Amino acid sequence: MLNALYIETIEAFPDTTITIANGKKYVVKETVEEVVKQTNAFYRSVNLLGKNWPGGPENEK
Repeated sequence: MLNALYIETIEAFPDTTITIANGKKYVVKETVEEVVKQTNAFYRSVNLLGKNWPGGPENEK
């Protein structure tokens, strides 16, 4: 499990690679889209994005 607050980049090389704040890289089985979705869900759960994203969750980028 990674703390979403420390994620700096999420890239596909084609494997999904997450770089965190200390420079370490992790290769995960989830797609970039799934990691972004889970990260946004975490941010909403701690109220960093607010409860209602303008335009709905399907418009998150």
